[in-house]
Amino acid sequence: MSSERSSATLHLARVGGRARVHPWIYRGEIAGFEGAPEPGGLVAVADGAGAFVGHGFYNPRTSLACRILSRRDEPIDAAWFAGRIGEAVAYRRSRGLAGEAHRLVWSEGDGLPGLVIDRYGDDVVVVQCLTLGMSGALPWIAAGIRATLGDLAIYVSDDPAAARIEGFEPRRAWLDRAGPDAVTVGEGSARFVVRFGLGHKSGFYLDQAENRLRVARWAAGRSVLDAFSYTGAFAVHALAAGAERAVCVESSPEALAGAAANLELNGLGGRAELREANAFDELRRLERARARFGLVILDPPPFTRRKAAVDAAARGYKEINLRAMRLLEVGGMLATFSCSHHVSAALFAEVCRAAAEDAGVTLRTLEALTQSRDHPVLLTVPETRYLKGLLLERL
Repeated sequence: MSSERSSATLHLARVGGRARVHPWIYRGEIAGFEGAPEPGGLVAVADGAGAFVGHGFYNPRTSLACRILSRRDEPIDAAWFAGRIGEAVAYRRSRGLAGEAHRLVWSEGDGLPGLVIDRYGDDVVVVQCLTLGMSGALPWIAAGIRATLGDLAIYVSDDPAAARIEGFEPRRAWLDRAGPDAVTVGEGSARFVVRFGLGHKSGFYLDQAENRLRVARWAAGRSVLDAFSYTGAFAVHALAAGAERAVCVESSPEALAGAAANLELNGLGGRAELREANAFDELRRLERARARFGLVILDPPPFTRRKAAVDAAARGYKEINLRAMRLLEVGGMLATFSCSHHVSAALFAEVCRAAAEDAGVTLRTLEALTQSRDHPVLLTVPETRYLKGLLLERL
């Protein structure tokens, strides 16, 4: 980017309000501009009375037109990114999260809206830019990472859907020099292979790290169904904790191959069955076969990314939860999740209640689950919480 300072001022229509505590500014909240803002460029933001609100990246292409980066009148450059990334690192160390794999920067949750950084071991970070502004700031981001963490290899894995909306070409490659094809990282007592450039980002979801360990505490002596298993992380932890057997259901052959590798890496391949199948279809087939499990895990991909499709998503969640509940033996456990941003925790709980009614089963809530602590949630930015879950016991 050519300038450290904002090239224009965005004037809000109102004084005070949400813009003081929330980084998102929608097109309809803008009264006008002083100067000519560049798409993806920095703008100063002022409220309706002309008071300074902050600096942010502006994009005229999208309804969410500006995301505030700083509430202070300061230059946004490589040194600024290094400082903000350093704060994110310090937070994770204070929470005991300086492990082998964790989310290093969680977008708005770390004051860097539109940027996600994951760390894998001592040598590799994966960067995902979700906005035009962050894509353009990638050289600053890389410099900030290396100023804070040392000379790590950086893999860029942008989200194609976000790039299409924001209007930039997504990257999926090593930034400036090749790193390893894969690394092996530890999580609790288990080990996992992380491959770069395959599947979604890396084939290993960091937001479920704490839930995998929490759910595994209930696995000893049980038969496990890991639906939407991806690369098998829940099943690996369950088997390592003493589960008798596990069935992993996954529609992606690539992900299923990753699950096989992870199971073998942990010496658990002989106690797991891998089924390449649509999870909806397989849940129905298992119900017809009167199969029973002591632990069922439902961790599907998002069923919607649009607010308009929430009703359809709710129907999908009800369907899989109803089938899973009927597969539980008495005393069996269900760990069920939604990572759909527009499906609230209250709606998800209501969907699960309706599924239990239709399934004719009584379930006790043991825990409400959410994303790991390396995905911090801001009280004033509820969008930073997206992963909802319940741990239920059939009575």
